Amino acid sequence: MSPCSCDGAACCEGNQLPYQSCQLCPRNCSVARVGGPAGFCGEPAAVRAAVACLHFGEEPPITVFGGSGTIFISGCNLGCAFCQNYQISQQGMGAELSRDDFAKVCLALEAAGAENINIVTGSHAVPAIVEGLTEARMRGMELPVCWNSSAYEKVEVLQRLGGLVDIWLPDFKTINPQTSAALFKAKDYPQRAQESILFMVENSPLRFQKRRQSGETREKLLRGVIVRHLFLPGHLEDTILTLEWLKKHLDGRVYLSLMSQYTPVPFVEEEAQLERRRQRLQALENRLVSQDEFQDLQDILTAYDFKYLFYQELVEDTEWLPDFDRVQPFSYELAKPVWHWREGFI
Repeated sequence: MSPCSCDGAACCEGNQLPYQSCQLCPRNCSVARVGGPAGFCGEPAAVRAAVACLHFGEEPPITVFGGSGTIFISGCNLGCAFCQNYQISQQGMGAELSRDDFAKVCLALEAAGAENINIVTGSHAVPAIVEGLTEARMRGMELPVCWNSSAYEKVEVLQRLGGLVDIWLPDFKTINPQTSAALFKAKDYPQRAQESILFMVENSPLRFQKRRQSGETREKLLRGVIVRHLFLPGHLEDTILTLEWLKKHLDGRVYLSLMSQYTPVPFVEEEAQLERRRQRLQALENRLVSQDEFQDLQDILTAYDFKYLFYQELVEDTEWLPDFDRVQPFSYELAKPVWHWREGFI
């Protein structure tokens, strides 16, 4: 893609075109986002973000020593009922980043010691993000780029990221269309996620580099796919079926990251919206994962014997939940802020 010479992330005609009747994601809203926020994602044509930080809570080959340079994009095309990042994914928190601004954020993360640039929930803003990443590359940014998404995406849109994205970090939330219809308002999520993940795997075989620091050696992922699956309380059968598909189609070709961190979120929103959310959350048991469930998960993983695997230890608290209204949304053990939507560079 030839970069334009103008400054705004959605300023030139070529970059606006995909947003004039937006069909960037499987929802195919076909609405004009050029004039302002519109469609399911609730976002305009310009890319917006809430925070950029060195994140130390990602998987080890992404975090390595310096932390993952995460950029949390505002808006989302999936809208999970239980989303811990709902302030930015569903409530519009964030500030616009021009092409120039986006490149500066990437370069600031690199200067701070980031191991990669980790774009979180950017599926609805691919053209503008491509422009920002292209500009960062032109200015000398050399880090691998990680695409961190729900996998509710179109393969033809993911193809636009070719040559820019090195690492793919998709969720595979469920293989059950009834679960996805209730929790994401997207009955086609399983099919779309499978298509997207297979595309990622076919185009990005695993490649690592040994890194050594202070006498310790760690592996850094330079290219490849890590598939995340969050266990939903009370949905053990869904997890078994999801893992079954991953074992059959992807074992040995990806890292599986099984997460047990499901946490009830104390949502702050209008009562009518909160009631609609409560209705959707009835599709699962909105509670922490139990010790018995965690043991069942470990037994299942042992039975499947995945070649490459990460899994979280059970943490039975809610203290880690982020607040993106703060300059430091996480604990200082988990992240070091570099840029914030309200304060700018830190």
